[in-house]
Amino acid sequence: MIRDRDGKFPALFDAVLNDAGIDVVLSGIQMPRMNSIIERWIQTCRRELLDRTLIWNQRHLLHTLREFEQFYNGHRPHQGIANARLLHPLPPPIDDPDTLARLNIRRRDRLGGILHEYRNAA
Repeated sequence: MIRDRDGKFPALFDAVLNDAGIDVVLSGIQMPRMNSIIERWIQTCRRELLDRTLIWNQRHLLHTLREFEQFYNGHRPHQGIANARLLHPLPPPIDDPDTLARLNIRRRDRLGGILHEYRNAA
């Protein structure tokens, strides 16, 4: 479990978790955004994937999370500069009206159709 260094968690709290077999990891000192970034990812994963999926076992969960991670980092647009993907540069803009009229968009379903990737077919 990851938790901050707030005084509302006494040492007894960590002892109870350790007895249950849960390791406690403390967040960094004076890093208020550290938890917010991972909490946003967890909310996105839950809302877009786990609320729509029936997980059978640990192996299935790990496979599903791996697929979502690849989709999240490689294809899904993010709220940044022009909704750019994290690991890819921005594509060149399409300014020609004739090219816009002849776009051939292909959809690839991932995880049985829960996630969709759209690409321009050459």
